Amino acid sequence: MLIFSTYRGENISSLCISENSGPEDLESIALAVHSLIGLPTTIRSLKQKGLRLEKGEILDRDYTGPVLEKVLKINKVVHEVPIAGTYRGKNVVVTPIRSKEGKVIGALGIVDLLATIDIPSVFQEYIHVLEEVEDAKK
Repeated sequence: MLIFSTYRGENISSLCISENSGPEDLESIALAVHSLIGLPTTIRSLKQKGLRLEKGEILDRDYTGPVLEKVLKINKVVHEVPIAGTYRGKNVVVTPIRSKEGKVIGALGIVDLLATIDIPSVFQEYIHVLEEVEDAKK
């Protein structure tokens, strides 16, 4: 929910979400995250389904998934490969959105591409490339 108020004579707007926030309330957050990372993004509140975004588009305004639901129950970050749902068989990471008191009010998830990358081999290859560049300078 967008809130307009005045602070020290200046008009300000703020964003407020709650456990009852619907897709329209979560849209600006979802779009910001999706625009920033460019990966499939999902978000929902505790009591209402939310959004699914891919390739710069909102594909679903009534979305939930098994890992979003799990995070809403346990209030912890989850990295896993779901066996059901839209992202079945893909690595996902979902984090809770918490109130100031630490209570879960929503969940935000992405497809986790880093989980599919063999990080040690990437860095090993990077070291070899640096060595080749240094050797070429000599």
